[in-house]
Amino acid sequence: MASPPTSPNLLVVLNGKGGVGKTTTAINLAAAFAEHDRVLLVDADPQGSASWWAERNAQGMEFDLAKETNPALLKELQRVQGYQWAIVDTPPASESQTLATVVAVADYLILPTPPAPMDLSVLIETVKQKVAPAQIAHRVLLTRVDPRSVGEALDAQATLTELGIPACKTFIRAYKAHERAALEGVSIFQWRGKNGREARTDYRKVADEVRQDWGTMEREGKG
Repeated sequence: MASPPTSPNLLVVLNGKGGVGKTTTAINLAAAFAEHDRVLLVDADPQGSASWWAERNAQGMEFDLAKETNPALLKELQRVQGYQWAIVDTPPASESQTLATVVAVADYLILPTPPAPMDLSVLIETVKQKVAPAQIAHRVLLTRVDPRSVGEALDAQATLTELGIPACKTFIRAYKAHERAALEGVSIFQWRGKNGREARTDYRKVADEVRQDWGTMEREGKG
């Protein structure tokens, strides 16, 4: 495991709409990065879904967890030491002060959404109103994609490209494995069962895409 930098790479997972796989994304991306680096997952959602998930895990998660919704303390996340990555799960409320605070200090945003037109249209407005003006590196992550029919996801990617909104090349395919891992309080990297390997592969690929973006940002002096 590499030596952590002075301050972590701060990655925020957000979507103003609930039910899009935001906490699932935060938990499993944290686990993907934790295969190689030391990771802190910050549960900044007052609903506490990530905390509820992790605290039920008797064997312990692959990453450390902190629950914090106080904007004054969240503003200091860049000062946290000992981690390569700090990943923040945010509240599903686009006008939340908590969300505004973490976006303001973020290095990178992941915006999960299913590819369905209604979900995608809401996310596009979020990008236009909240993300683009902040000028923070970001990618949309298409979640809950039917592995037997990816046409809708490909259409969604094409729409995002036309609008100049960056999206991950990788889809998060919908498997029962995700639901079962959540019910057992484990990440997809700890869960063993049908389609677990495929689900882990998806998150590893997303983590690789983010790392590549980070390398580009650092070379351009933006990291």
